[in-house]
Amino acid sequence: MSLPSRIVCLTEESVETLFLIGEGHRIVGVSNYVVRPKEALNIPRVSMFTSSSYDKIEALEPDLILGFSDIQSDIARDLIKRGHNVFISNHRSLDEILNYILLLSSMVGASKKGEELVVQLKGKLQKTKRYLKKETKVYFEEWDEPMISAIRWVSDLITHIGAVDIFREESSGSLAKERFVSSEQVIQANPDIIFGCWCGKKVKIDQIKSRDGWQNINAIKNGSIFELDPAIFLQPGPAPIISGIDELLKIFSSVG
Repeated sequence: MSLPSRIVCLTEESVETLFLIGEGHRIVGVSNYVVRPKEALNIPRVSMFTSSSYDKIEALEPDLILGFSDIQSDIARDLIKRGHNVFISNHRSLDEILNYILLLSSMVGASKKGEELVVQLKGKLQKTKRYLKKETKVYFEEWDEPMISAIRWVSDLITHIGAVDIFREESSGSLAKERFVSSEQVIQANPDIIFGCWCGKKVKIDQIKSRDGWQNINAIKNGSIFELDPAIFLQPGPAPIISGIDELLKIFSSVG
């Protein structure tokens, strides 16, 4: 059996996973958004999240192309029509991230390394489960216009450490439009902490503070608004567990 030796990764999570299991040498092209790990920074950039350079991809002669979510379905369709092997994952929860790692590891003949990584990540999760002693309400904003609340794996992280995602129910929606929320809903929920994590642009904390009716929200009154790194929190791979949990716990400790 011939394993894929020239892989193009259209999103970040596959890149970090392959490097963590010692298979990063297989990657020949990556997304423009890849910043983890540092070893991947010099790999050719061939894709944005919603668009790709098919010419650049084909020049790399890949034998496997990896992507994520329904948002990349048009890219996948076009590449399949052009004769390429394409695998699109659509995992959303922390449990599904672990399953994805096992699946990707098996695809490159590194099942044992994938299992070892999953054991390591499960250990991190076990140590941090319900870590917080004080119940704290959290609003996580993935985008500002329209306002989009936390995707499932981020909501899982918040819940896992013992905080309360005020839009936990919405996080189950697989499509972004299913996680649209209103300013009125946030005001009514009155979160203690607000996290901004806007995909592809810097969070404007002053803009959040000045939104109509938000001045009486606990998070605004206490100055508990924080920007989170999309490279850590918005990739459905190892990063939210390896680095995301630590970042959240650090922030919660700083606000008491």
